[in-house]
Amino acid sequence: MSVILVFLMVVLGVAGWWLLQQRITSKPWLEQGIPAAYPDGDVTHQPTAKIALVVFLAVVGALFALFASAYFMRMEYVDWQAPPFPRVLWLNTGILLLASIALHLAVMAARKGHQDTLRLALVTAALTTLAFLVGQLMAWRELSLEGYLLDGNPANSFFYLITGLHGLHIVGGIVALSRTTTSAFRGAHDEKLTLGVELCAMYWHFLFIVWLAMFVVLAGWASDFIAVCRQFLI
Repeated sequence: MSVILVFLMVVLGVAGWWLLQQRITSKPWLEQGIPAAYPDGDVTHQPTAKIALVVFLAVVGALFALFASAYFMRMEYVDWQAPPFPRVLWLNTGILLLASIALHLAVMAARKGHQDTLRLALVTAALTTLAFLVGQLMAWRELSLEGYLLDGNPANSFFYLITGLHGLHIVGGIVALSRTTTSAFRGAHDEKLTLGVELCAMYWHFLFIVWLAMFVVLAGWASDFIAVCRQFLI
């Protein structure tokens, strides 16, 4: 439950920041002079696709928050036996960070019109993301060979479910990244391509943050932190 509350606080914080950007605290009845005309177009000044992606990411974030909350509630039972933490997950985390950095560089290159740098950054992001997925499969193989199967223990099931769900979202992102990379290699250098690169970067940054949170949960650090907090509250 605490995980859900933290997630809701983050969402409310982002929503409050966005409302402040829209002059929600302005007092038009106190302003003097001729009021500015109400804009005819989009008052958010953001592309519709970008707003839709933000809403989608909020839903995905809520989904992972629910899984994390269920994880903490289930681990209170006596039959809970967490599997060993595969070391390859450390390497996978670094690889996913490289993919996120590559897409950030791709956004900068797209805005400046540097096509060669953009293509190189997009290809780097795609390859590192594929390497991340291969690394996740290696983690699954390592656990299965050691006897930590999907149905062996509830903790095993949560590990495979959480990492698998995160991997599926990565696969979905690769489809969009492939289309954007193809457009870049075809010579497109318009606002549509820049928007596509920005959307991919947003998606990858978000999935990297989600992975960091899941990494902390699966490594057992989050439970230790909660236990320390409970000692202070009792």
